[in-house]
Amino acid sequence: MTSEPQKIRWGILGPGTIAKAFAGGVAHSRTGTLVAIGARNPGKSGLAENFPGARILDGYEALLADPDVDAIYISTPHPSHAEWAIRAAEAGKHVLCEKPMGLTAFEADAMIHAARKAGTFLGEAFMYRLHPQTTKLVELVRSGAIGEVRMVKSSFGFAMPGFMPEHRLYANDLAGGGILDVGGYPVSMARLIAGAALGKPFAEPDKVAGAAHLGQSGVDEWASALLHFPGGIVAELSCGISLAQDNVLRILGTRGRIEVADFWFASGREGGTGEIRIIRPGAEEVIEVREGRWLYAFEVDAAGEAILAGKQEFAWPGMGWADSLGNLRVLDKWRAAIGLEYEIEKPEKRVNTISGRRLRSGGTTIRKREIPGLPRPASCLALGFEDFRTFSSGMILLDAYFEAGGNVFDTAFIYGSGYTETLLGQWLKNRGVREHSVVIGKGAHTPLCYPDVIGKQLTQSLDRLQTDHVDVYFMHRDDPDVPVDEFVDAMDREVRAGRIRGPVGGSNWTRERMDEAIAYAERTGKQKPGALSNNFSLAEMLVPIWPGCVTSSSDDWKAWLTARQMPNFAWSSQGRGFFTGRAGRDQRDNEELVRVWYSEKNFGRRDRAIELANRLGKSPIHIALAYVLAQPFPSVPLIGPRTLDELEDSLQALDIALSPDDIAWLDGGSDQHRRTG
Repeated sequence: MTSEPQKIRWGILGPGTIAKAFAGGVAHSRTGTLVAIGARNPGKSGLAENFPGARILDGYEALLADPDVDAIYISTPHPSHAEWAIRAAEAGKHVLCEKPMGLTAFEADAMIHAARKAGTFLGEAFMYRLHPQTTKLVELVRSGAIGEVRMVKSSFGFAMPGFMPEHRLYANDLAGGGILDVGGYPVSMARLIAGAALGKPFAEPDKVAGAAHLGQSGVDEWASALLHFPGGIVAELSCGISLAQDNVLRILGTRGRIEVADFWFASGREGGTGEIRIIRPGAEEVIEVREGRWLYAFEVDAAGEAILAGKQEFAWPGMGWADSLGNLRVLDKWRAAIGLEYEIEKPEKRVNTISGRRLRSGGTTIRKREIPGLPRPASCLALGFEDFRTFSSGMILLDAYFEAGGNVFDTAFIYGSGYTETLLGQWLKNRGVREHSVVIGKGAHTPLCYPDVIGKQLTQSLDRLQTDHVDVYFMHRDDPDVPVDEFVDAMDREVRAGRIRGPVGGSNWTRERMDEAIAYAERTGKQKPGALSNNFSLAEMLVPIWPGCVTSSSDDWKAWLTARQMPNFAWSSQGRGFFTGRAGRDQRDNEELVRVWYSEKNFGRRDRAIELANRLGKSPIHIALAYVLAQPFPSVPLIGPRTLDELEDSLQALDIALSPDDIAWLDGGSDQHRRTG
């Protein structure tokens, strides 16, 4: 007697129109069964008829708490995808999320981070990618059926009856418009075809341009994008919710073209015959793809097979994590090109964390320490964040760092042309944590490195930061041609005015200038420099990364820092990739790494970091960060993670306690000491 094969018990979160199509796919799948629906309005008419046999639960939380549900299909409006996918992962549920996975690649990254930590499956529901017709298209391109691919043209556009402000497609707060709703289809197909032409699972464009019409609710009603891929492949894409388009996929090659109408429906929602037309000079061939299975059953089974096999993402040609992230990065650039930021993404509406909860304080993962001159304890790691250009993208990392116990934020007048300060100011106000935070300000960068610039730039910085003071202030560069007393006087004026309420000092200043500045301040009763922000790392910077940079990693510097007990907020504290697989004695493709860090002395340090990391079950980059933290003077590394995974990885260094002997061995390789764990 054979037992019935195990089936994935599905629950649907958000029983809308697309959820009914998915339910049909589950009913016609091999691997799944629909057992429950989570509804905000469980008494709504039609639920029992549209989802026969499923238990109707009161609310989304009830669905996540249901022990008889293995996997959740999320079909809520776009803005809540991230929140409920993260909560589902935390509840131990597998997730198939309707496209787009998140509003941005940053949101999708946070969702992937949650699934990775929970060990659960997460997939993006581009149903067409799992259909045999898509595989056949890839085979034709790879086989050279139309020669070398030069261009892809595709659209997905339809016309609503008219402007309907109450409809989700026109609602700004629901992230309406065409790009996020249907634009992902032609983008994902273009990336798939370009990848097939280049011998890869998918390809990423190196250029993205976009244009659109933004309607009266501020969403894109019709839009076009132009993508350029390595190898010269160009994609012309369009979408719309207020403009019907021909919706034909065209793949143009040197020996002909391929055309497919409505490729995302393949052979039909409930099965049928799809047609792929190959058009060559003087000839046309039609390849029929007959498929009796329901369209949405393919994604149900692909997800089910992955879950049953213990996999966390779709197998190709499904949208794996890297594929979904790449697709959203293109949509992010498309939106940026047309200036589309939804109201729901702005600080006024983003009052909760990405998981939909209020920001939590009191985290202890990142320990705190006293820094002379600061009125409150400062976290042992400081956060730099130059890479974010919207509040909704930057808040994810800022929230996670703060909840882990971090409270030192590194900004500068020139970072992001001022946007880094603006973003931090929005976040501090929005989250109400200014009085718990240590804000680093920097100004007077070359070529505007003059005493009178300090106050002028600080005024602008404070306005951006929405505060009346910074807690630490560094001159961003030094100008040795200007008497040091003029700089000390300028910073002292800001201290006396209350606009700097902690240590002042220099970023990229020499010992000689610091000594001179300290001596002048002591003679005249001015605020003396009490902190530095110079490069410091286990690997010594051989030449400046950028003009005017100063490293403090030499023996002379370490002795000076220790003797003065001078706090150093160390930038590039992990050697900018020197302690990762990007570097190696035989790897010389990265010009910056070779120029700045490659020396036999540094490689000896790297070798010892690798050896110690292997003994401790860590990575060499963790050892490099622990080295900076364990110095005999106040040493605060600046870290610049771009993702939650990178932040969490950095935090692994915090449970490594290096002794003075460990430090000496890592630095110089003394045979008298070997760290054994």
